[in-house]
Amino acid sequence: MPLTDAACKGARPQAKAYKKTDGQGLYLHVLPTGGRYWRLKYRFLGKEKVLALGVYPEVSLAEAREKKMVARKLLADGMDPSSAKQDRRQLAEINATNTFEAVAREWHERNLEKWTPAYAVEILHRLEMDIFPVIGQRPVGDISPLVVLNTLKKIENRGAGEMARRAGQYCGQIFRYAVVTGRAERNPTTDLKGALKPVRHGHFSSIEPEELPEFLGALGRNDARLYPLTRLAIRLMLLTFVRTGELIKATWDEINFEEARWSIPAERMKMRKPHIVPLSRQSLAILRELQAMNGKYQWVFASPTKPRRHMSNNTILKALERLGYKGRMTGHGFRSLAMTTIKEKLKYPHEVVDRQLAHAPRNKVDAAYDRTKYLDDRRKMMQAWANYLDDVGNRGKVIVGKFRKPD
Repeated sequence: MPLTDAACKGARPQAKAYKKTDGQGLYLHVLPTGGRYWRLKYRFLGKEKVLALGVYPEVSLAEAREKKMVARKLLADGMDPSSAKQDRRQLAEINATNTFEAVAREWHERNLEKWTPAYAVEILHRLEMDIFPVIGQRPVGDISPLVVLNTLKKIENRGAGEMARRAGQYCGQIFRYAVVTGRAERNPTTDLKGALKPVRHGHFSSIEPEELPEFLGALGRNDARLYPLTRLAIRLMLLTFVRTGELIKATWDEINFEEARWSIPAERMKMRKPHIVPLSRQSLAILRELQAMNGKYQWVFASPTKPRRHMSNNTILKALERLGYKGRMTGHGFRSLAMTTIKEKLKYPHEVVDRQLAHAPRNKVDAAYDRTKYLDDRRKMMQAWANYLDDVGNRGKVIVGKFRKPD
């Protein structure tokens, strides 16, 4: 006689284990300890076997019958339900060790040698912030293009289009790694081309050369009451027009006072090539002032509150805002300001300024020039630029000069 829900609920433990049958090999096994377990007795290849279907009441009578029917379907197809269950368990165990996060961390570890430390940290941080919380625990081979797209759109919808694009690139590399290591059959990101909004790269805000006297005057008066270290950072950035990260992470072992040069190692440069910044007399004077302040620390721009760390990446931008240049000037804007002013006012050729900006050579002619006399020209140009800034600051107006040698 088939079981009922009431009969299952009323199955009380006895001194010995007993069975309450439901039919077609399904029964409820009641133990003296009170445990009630669903079991299915069947024959496969002439042998009697028993398949565990779960614990009552977590698995209801209706669910147990449904599992019984699945098992009988397997038997009808010539398959052993117990073996199929073991296969599913093994697949689940494999998937648990082949989640997207597990594969991503393995991929990240294998690529550490070819990345700079800062770049490696940035990639892992982005994955941990935006990708792992959404798809990190999913088996890497089961993730569909739609799931990846929805993950990237969450990033895009908060206004971080460029970040979404980069995250998509990281995911693509991880899926390709999963394919070649046998953890996935295909890379779902290949179907996402054009799915995200195109990222429009705008220019960094920068003042015009004609605004230099006003800017230098504001920096000199310091009505914004900036810290001395911050003012020196802005002045040195104006003189050297390096990137913000290259400036604030400068260390004293990179500075050569005798040869008047600052050698920035490849791992801190955007193009991953070492870069030399010839130092004008004015730049050297600022560095000596900084040495008196921070010479005992590793960083040229050691944080005033935590000197074992360098100045914050946001310090210069906030200082420019306090000077009244919010939306008009950024740290990166000093680079375009120098490029425009040196070419237009000092009449230096584009190639010389471009190399000092550490841009990659655009063609073979540029590359040949890059290997020859550009450093001597850059040294003269950097001193001429520093002299020009002094002239502008002292006279309070922009001057038009020639390709002039420094004093």
